[in-house]
Amino acid sequence: QVQLVESGGGLVQAGGSLRLSCAASGRTFSTYRMGWFRQAPGKERELAAAISWSGGRTYYADSVKGRFTISRDNAKNTVYLQMNSLKPEDTAVYYCAAGETTGTFPGEYKDWGQGTQVTVSS
Repeated sequence: QVQLVESGGGLVQAGGSLRLSCAASGRTFSTYRMGWFRQAPGKERELAAAISWSGGRTYYADSVKGRFTISRDNAKNTVYLQMNSLKPEDTAVYYCAAGETTGTFPGEYKDWGQGTQVTVSS
């Protein structure tokens, strides 16, 4: 099991940037695929970005491609989400998740953080 704690959320104007961090505890962090999910009010939780255990493979939802970058530092047990050119539709609670899957569905990830709010004003 991996314990996850997100930070870095906040309020930003459209066009601005934020960097989310997810600190993990547990010796097996480096073996897990990590994902950043997001959930807006009234909408389903969706995978925004994911990264393989080595960092060599990444996935991005079409809605964030070219604007978001996911990365990880296994020596620091941390995964990051750099979000640039933010739009009001990026407003959501962002969750960090760990899993042994290559899937995109929330149910395929077994460990979750508590979430951090990102609000983008127009």
